[in-house]
Order: sequence, then C-alpha cells, then structure tokens
Amino acid sequence: MNREIVIMIIGMAIVTYLPRMLPFVMFRGKELPPFIQGVLKNVPYATLGALIFPAVLMIQKGDISYGLIGASAAFAVAFMGANVIVVVIGSIAVLSAYSYFF
Repeated sequence: MNREIVIMIIGMAIVTYLPRMLPFVMFRGKELPPFIQGVLKNVPYATLGALIFPAVLMIQKGDISYGLIGASAAFAVAFMGANVIVVVIGSIAVLSAYSYFF
C-alpha cells in the first residue's frame, strides 16, 4: 500500500475518533442540565426524520402513494411500540402486499 494512503487512513481515524472521545473525557463525572439532556436525546430522531422524509416522497417517480403507504405502515407499527426490525419488516410486508395487489 502507498505510504500516502496509510497516512490518510490514520488521519481519518484520528479525526473520526476525537469528536467521539472528547465529550467522554470533558464531561466525565458532570451532570448536564435536564433541558440539554432532553435536546440531545431527541437529536437522533430529528436527524433520522430529516434523512428519511425526502426519500419517502421520491421512492417512485410519478407515484407518491407508494412512499406514503410505506411510511404510514412504518409509523403505525412504530406507534404500537415495536422495535426497529419489526417496523422495517412490517413496512416491507405492507408494501409487498400493496405492489402484489395493485
């Protein structure tokens, strides 16, 4: 392997590792305010929604119903309290049945 590539891989590893490690070191033994904890707990959901929603509307060219039906099925299964795997399998099952019958 080329020396430049090895140095680049090591540099990318350091740049990826530092932002993940620093909060643990800086906030060890400290308690964040409840408001900040609430905001940080909701960041993954907001990010996931921002990433998935545009794809739902563009899942098939000219047919927005396919994405909306899949998203509705996933939302309904998730609302019932199922874990992520069950939500994905439920949405796939509903879309499979929809594409088979329509």
